[in-house]
Amino acid sequence: MRSLRPLVGALGIGLLAAAAAAAPDYLPGSRVVPQYARVRPPFHLSVVGPGVIDGGAYVAPNVTAPATATVIAAGNGGVDVADLHVVPAPAAARGLIAVATYDGGIVLHDPATFAILGTLATGGAPSDVAIARDGTIAAPDTSGTSITRVARDPWRVSRVDGVPLGNEILADDATGAFFVSDRDVGGSGALTRVAADGTVTRVVTGATAEGLALDATRGIVYVGNVNDGTVLAVDALSMKPIRRIPAVPRVFGIALSPDGGTLYAVANQSLGARMLAKAGYVGAISLGTTPALAHRSAIIPFPLGIALDAADRRVFVTDEGADAIDVLDARTLRAVHAPLATCRTPWKPTFDAASGRLYVPCARADRVDVVDGRTLRRIAGAPFATGTYPLGVAVSRDR
Repeated sequence: MRSLRPLVGALGIGLLAAAAAAAPDYLPGSRVVPQYARVRPPFHLSVVGPGVIDGGAYVAPNVTAPATATVIAAGNGGVDVADLHVVPAPAAARGLIAVATYDGGIVLHDPATFAILGTLATGGAPSDVAIARDGTIAAPDTSGTSITRVARDPWRVSRVDGVPLGNEILADDATGAFFVSDRDVGGSGALTRVAADGTVTRVVTGATAEGLALDATRGIVYVGNVNDGTVLAVDALSMKPIRRIPAVPRVFGIALSPDGGTLYAVANQSLGARMLAKAGYVGAISLGTTPALAHRSAIIPFPLGIALDAADRRVFVTDEGADAIDVLDARTLRAVHAPLATCRTPWKPTFDAASGRLYVPCARADRVDVVDGRTLRRIAGAPFATGTYPLGVAVSRDR
């Protein structure tokens, strides 16, 4: 189960929480619940400027130029105000780096400069983010029961309910669907499929669903179940289980080889943790007729996330215990380089094959590190600042 901290207010980012940093520039469709210093709930909200109040939240409108809205709270203790800045949505064809930040929403960055383009406050706590081939952005709410979807041509933000306690998310470009691992649905982990038309289907997978991998060629989704040490293979269309695969203890992050023959699974354990008292590692599971552990890495202090560079046959593993990135040979799981130092609490890594770059969100540093996958050197300008408590990254190219 993710060790996520409590949500800050109803939004996950309030003006008090963000006081030490510059106020966000909110994107159209953002749902913002400002935090006030001089009044306490219950209070009545009203807005001067663009946007509306809906269900106790300010909803940012579509704008063609930057604008400011003043949200007024009248209640116990008097009246207080908050100025919120709204910026236009990025062009539909523009490439983006999207960062899921637990306290801040989805923060969009320029891929060349890493500058922040704007923040989409989702009204919840995003735990991961995915971008489909058509540019659609989606993020689950790890503290709620919905996903947020953003169509980009034209820009339109919508929410799909019936997706409880989401952890990871991935896009299935063959069907336009998104898959979400749900850590707890009625006492069990699950996989939820959100079709392009918003239809929601779900299957129970095991204890505490977390990591996801997709075999697009064969139409199979793999779901790691942290608390039973298995991975469930699920038919991507019918959502029927295919087979249960014994994996590694506390299987967290998972990755799949391009040929669909090898599944990589992270044993999220640490010798320093009282409850676990066992070493972490990565296992390579051969997905033959009878799945078997083919290779196992050396001990890693506290491994968490994994990303595969198929072209250079490297596996990158984030180590939250050492604030490092382990670089392993994808065929043998032996180290091919000394661990790369990174920022505090590296979470779920993303390898962007088009640019050859590895993106690593560092949860407790509020930054994203970027490494050249071939030279293993940090990209100039990284790690770059983002929203509070980043957990996942997705990248899209100019279209």
